[in-house]
Amino acid sequence: MTDASAATPIAPTASTKRARPRGATFDPIFAALCMSAATILLVALAGVMTSLLIGGWPAFAKFGLGFFTSTTWNPVTEVYGGAGPIVGTLITAFLSLIFALPIALGVAVFLTEFCPSILRRPIGIAVELLAGIPSIVYGMWGLFVFAPLFANFVEIPLMSWAPPGSIWETIFTGVPNGSGILVASMILAIMILPYMAATLRELFLTVPQKVRESAYGVGCTPLEVVWSVTLPYVRRSAIGAIMLGLGRALGETMAVTFVIGNSHGFPKGLFDGGSTIASTIANEFAEATGEMHTSALIALGFVLFLITFVVLAIARALLGSAREA
Repeated sequence: MTDASAATPIAPTASTKRARPRGATFDPIFAALCMSAATILLVALAGVMTSLLIGGWPAFAKFGLGFFTSTTWNPVTEVYGGAGPIVGTLITAFLSLIFALPIALGVAVFLTEFCPSILRRPIGIAVELLAGIPSIVYGMWGLFVFAPLFANFVEIPLMSWAPPGSIWETIFTGVPNGSGILVASMILAIMILPYMAATLRELFLTVPQKVRESAYGVGCTPLEVVWSVTLPYVRRSAIGAIMLGLGRALGETMAVTFVIGNSHGFPKGLFDGGSTIASTIANEFAEATGEMHTSALIALGFVLFLITFVVLAIARALLGSAREA
């Protein structure tokens, strides 16, 4: 004979009911707000790209591929070619990265491996403060302080030393007035150096102390620890930090405008004047009264947008390859 109570379902009581998590009522609202924020960002990005393309389309339609290959920039005859600013942007950005990356890496390694404890915090704070200085301050310092010194002690001696007809004469071609591609690249390097150094230092500090101590315990030198332990541990994040520094160099405006010389042609040497997309827009947008002039400047902005997008895409590809490795 079966027990009747076993077949009868027991009604849940207040004590047997599962407590509902606190705030569960607001979870759908919170998720909707987060999704809205992401959607707004994507819509804004698409809107910027679309507006730049629409604004620059008259220049693209009139000049075609010549806009990317010609260095002629003449508002009087309404002929515009953006090859000079595009090449100047790429040259200055990559030269600045070449100058800044080794020094930033050295600063980060010194602060994490060799710096005395009493100096580590003050130097770290100083590096972070340098990263926060406005770009126009760097530009004014470069124009009034760095450029004259560079012209007197670097450009004039090197141009005088270069043998006529040699490759050195071609490399050091230009006007020794302290303005040019090389000076602009060095100012950009000084600007992105503290940013990259501070980021790399924070990345190096994420390496567990036990990992470094284990490497030292098996007889590794500081160079071997940095090269074989620290850098592989943070390589994915380090690539992102480097690309962010490159992105800032690509879009810098005022500091470059002061010292690059603002010439629309291809630079013939390191000391020759040039221009970047950002400096060209900053110099001429207020004076662009003609429709085609305005369209050409907006077209340059669209090209800069594409260059930045390509740089970020390359960074993502490098991060993906590093993750697979």
